[in-house]
Amino acid sequence: MAEQSASFKQSLGLTDATMIVAGSMIGSGIFIVSADIARNVGSAGWLIFVWVITGFMTITAALSYGELSGMFPKAGGQYVYLKEAYNPLTGFLYGWSFFAVIQTATIAAVAVAFSKFTGHFFKTFELIDATKNPDHANIILNTGLFTIQYAHLLSIFIILLLTYINTRGIKEGKIIQTSFTIAKISALFGLIVFGFLLAKGGNGNWNDAWTMKKLVPDGTGGVNTSEVIGFAALGAIAASMVGSVFSSDAWNNVTFIAGEIKNPKRNIGLSLFLGTLIVTLIYVTANLMYVYVLPIDAIATAPNDRVATAASQAIFGGTIGAGIIAALIMVSTFGCNNGLILAGARVYYTMAKDGLFFKSTGNLNKNGVPEYALWIQSVLCCLWAISGKYGDLLDMISFVVVGFYILTILGLFILRKKRPDAERPYKTFGYPILPILYILMGLTFCILLIIYKPKFTWPGLIIVLAGIPLYYIAISTKKK
Repeated sequence: MAEQSASFKQSLGLTDATMIVAGSMIGSGIFIVSADIARNVGSAGWLIFVWVITGFMTITAALSYGELSGMFPKAGGQYVYLKEAYNPLTGFLYGWSFFAVIQTATIAAVAVAFSKFTGHFFKTFELIDATKNPDHANIILNTGLFTIQYAHLLSIFIILLLTYINTRGIKEGKIIQTSFTIAKISALFGLIVFGFLLAKGGNGNWNDAWTMKKLVPDGTGGVNTSEVIGFAALGAIAASMVGSVFSSDAWNNVTFIAGEIKNPKRNIGLSLFLGTLIVTLIYVTANLMYVYVLPIDAIATAPNDRVATAASQAIFGGTIGAGIIAALIMVSTFGCNNGLILAGARVYYTMAKDGLFFKSTGNLNKNGVPEYALWIQSVLCCLWAISGKYGDLLDMISFVVVGFYILTILGLFILRKKRPDAERPYKTFGYPILPILYILMGLTFCILLIIYKPKFTWPGLIIVLAGIPLYYIAISTKKK
């Protein structure tokens, strides 16, 4: 891994970039999180509303990022936009949060999801609850604080394998990303179509679609119901959106690899719009299929929150249906992690070029990719995978992720004022109405989380603020 004077290779076309957007978004969330949403809002109408509003916010943000990507068509994406709109500290705080949790914990969570569903076919890789089965054969080491299981080893293997493949060059990563994304989009589309064609439907979900209710599992497969009214309904929607926002995140990953995209001033903005639109349509129609196939109570009480598995079993039968979803999630998470691993390293590369990250991560290898950055990222991902704490961290970081999106889109207005004559190959559609609408919706989401789900807010803020002393340490080191 000797240092090279290589440069990024512009190898990705519009289709490749769009597949990175869509593939990085679609992981395991769409197959699972609707259960938690159903428990919070308790009706078909509000379940679909949560996905629609999340999709609208995602597409709106993507349209805003299109203008920024045209102004700064280089590696680093959101880190660069924040630095240019505000100051280097703001950019660093995003980059630090991105490395500490946002990207690395997401990669870990997706890798473990791959392992969990591999366990459907190979029982050795089933993820065991060590508190209930401390001596299970699948547990290699149990310290009391954490366990190492065969599922964790498979997760680490997947992370390291995809990291290695991406050190071989952007073309290798592109082949995996495009092929796996097309496969999972096609499979999801097929599942949706078969759901509407083969399932009976007629479960009464739309008879009372707009009465918001809290559904609490009673331990026997049923639920206890309590109506949600008044201002608390907004809190229920915000709590529900933690899952849908996580499932719709990572759409901005394509901006991190701008240096490797052909005609980036055009293709990044277009791929952001196309990718987020495709995924939003899939997510909304998938949930329409869920509420067609399953009663809302069955969605809320799906075993281990595996709503897609319950739906597939209703469509194809028990064993076949569960196997289809397990295979689909394996394909989905493998492709998703490839996109996350590929894109994430480019942020650390750009930070290193600014003297704000490990110096070695600012080098490209002979294949024109930041190999050191890829491997450093993989180490933290593997640690998160073993820790088992990535799920808690991702819940906590949703507040921070949306907060940084708000800051970045607000930066659009700042840059229009600071740099009115800057080249803008693409201007944000619906400016200023749509960006303002996103900012207002994002602020509402964050404020409601502060009020109703404080455990989702202050830990994320602590992680961000921990970057302040690190920034000044990096600055002082840079001056020496």
